[in-house]
Amino acid sequence: MRELLYGQAINEALAEEMTRDEKVFLIGEGVQTGTFGTTTGLVNRFGPERIMDTPLSETAIAGVAVGASMMGYRPVADLMFADFMYVCADEIFLKAAQWRLIQGGTQQLPCVFMANVGGYRKLGNEHSRCPSSLVMHHPGLKLAMPSNPYDAKGLLKSAIRDNNPVVYLFHKGLLALQGEVPEEDYTVPFGVADVKREGTDVTVVATSFMVFWALAAAEGLKDKVSVEVIDPRTLEPLDLETIIRSLSKTNRLVIVDEDTSRCGFAAELIALVNEHAFDELDAPIQRVCSANYPIPGGIMEKFVLPQPEQIFAAIDKVIA
Repeated sequence: MRELLYGQAINEALAEEMTRDEKVFLIGEGVQTGTFGTTTGLVNRFGPERIMDTPLSETAIAGVAVGASMMGYRPVADLMFADFMYVCADEIFLKAAQWRLIQGGTQQLPCVFMANVGGYRKLGNEHSRCPSSLVMHHPGLKLAMPSNPYDAKGLLKSAIRDNNPVVYLFHKGLLALQGEVPEEDYTVPFGVADVKREGTDVTVVATSFMVFWALAAAEGLKDKVSVEVIDPRTLEPLDLETIIRSLSKTNRLVIVDEDTSRCGFAAELIALVNEHAFDELDAPIQRVCSANYPIPGGIMEKFVLPQPEQIFAAIDKVIA
């Protein structure tokens, strides 16, 4: 099977869906040039009417996406950095997320809010956050966070075809990751987790870029600990069944997520496991997350963001 870079897979998904459905269009800052390579070249194929560059106004970008989706289009709003969702929070979290529910299901909003997340690039607090919990907190939004090129393409195609608003967060640290991607059309369904590696001693649930590190930790510990690694793929809807099924085998759980430990995805998953599978636990759940602190620029960010050695320490703690 051929291999693509993570960023190329996103680009190909956009091109295929725009070819498939003329109602799909892309709008955002710098999308005609492609700041991260995810939209590069698309304007040459589809023209500026469907690859729409905008001024520096996330509020306008998100507002156009919401309005156009209500009129039957399928916009993809490229917000560049997920941190910028705070600028257009009203449009995403109060309008797109809730209007379909408020209108009793009579109104569809098939729009995608696409942005990169994550640190490890020394870009400072407002270009490094992973605000997945912000999305999860607002009912009506779906949330996809691909960890590899195959999922990057398949989840984006599913997002564009969905009749609900979807937040699609790709990690800047994965853009150059290479992986197998089929040439034929495919989608990755929402709410279906991927068991990346099977194990018997401890379950590690990791999201986005953290999947890469969790797999590396599992490989590094293989001679003494059997680690099962699960990638949820989507946090809303969440495939809790697969996680609990794994936990019933390993009886130990570590959660690795780049959002903050306070009120983040890890905190939510701990609550769900305690509610639905407490008797399966043989040790307290451990979580490896960003500290509850702004992300500094430069080399200081490593003191806030999760680090590989913390994953090893968490695994050691639950099996002790």
